Amino acid sequence: MNLLSLALNLAASGIPPLPLRAGKLPFGNCPACAANACGGRPNMKNPGPCICSHPCHGWAAATTDPAVLRSRAWAEAWREAAAVAYHPGGAGLTVVDLDNTEAIDWARASLPTTRTVSTTRGEHWLYQGVMQSANAVRPGVDIKSTMAYVRWLGPGKGTMTALPDVVRALTVKEPTTARPAAVTVPALAGGGQCPHRTPTYLDRGIAMAEQRITEARGAVHATVYRTFLAVLSTHGRCGCLTDAHTARLFTAAQAKGESPRHCTDAWTNALNTLGLSHV
Repeated sequence: MNLLSLALNLAASGIPPLPLRAGKLPFGNCPACAANACGGRPNMKNPGPCICSHPCHGWAAATTDPAVLRSRAWAEAWREAAAVAYHPGGAGLTVVDLDNTEAIDWARASLPTTRTVSTTRGEHWLYQGVMQSANAVRPGVDIKSTMAYVRWLGPGKGTMTALPDVVRALTVKEPTTARPAAVTVPALAGGGQCPHRTPTYLDRGIAMAEQRITEARGAVHATVYRTFLAVLSTHGRCGCLTDAHTARLFTAAQAKGESPRHCTDAWTNALNTLGLSHV
């Protein structure tokens, strides 16, 4: 199957494709759109008046319109294309791009199982739902959804699940002003049975969270907050977190130089962000 035929099949399935040139890069803008002089396509961050018929503006050119994909304006791009990409946000999807073995191990310990696609260096984990895209949310992990493109490497294996809070939490920055005033850890109803998989799932998740904090290089405050947020996103509602788990996370954070007050603030801020303050 040639690349245009593949793109048409994707478009028929509701997945907006676009051609990629060598190096896995989108084709450059035409002269009329150079330096974004046209204002950009209507679905970009800053909507503009572009009605260009060429595949300009990278991910924003992705389309499910077969007439556009087959058009003369796109023909040269397809002749020179080295691969097909797609806009996951336009298909209602989020891709967790895992670039190495360590990132895959983290995902298996921390994220709900979903459809996976093998890549040259790692895996793509596909979830149903959209969110903001972000690179390097943790070592070897990128989030591709809105305003991004992903190379098409096949449909993958497994059942796709809904986008979980633990993935959304990866792009959330710590509030600049901590809300709680007292140095107390808000209690959760701990000691329950983790319903996600097995108790091993929780233990591995806590261990991975400790490792993430321990390996933080710069921006330790933000890393601690995002790690607490990820743990609570996954286990904050099921009642399986205990004081011992919280103590392990606090100990790891304080070993990186965080004060007990900051640990408590970060934990409470994470609870508030997820609406778990009264859980």
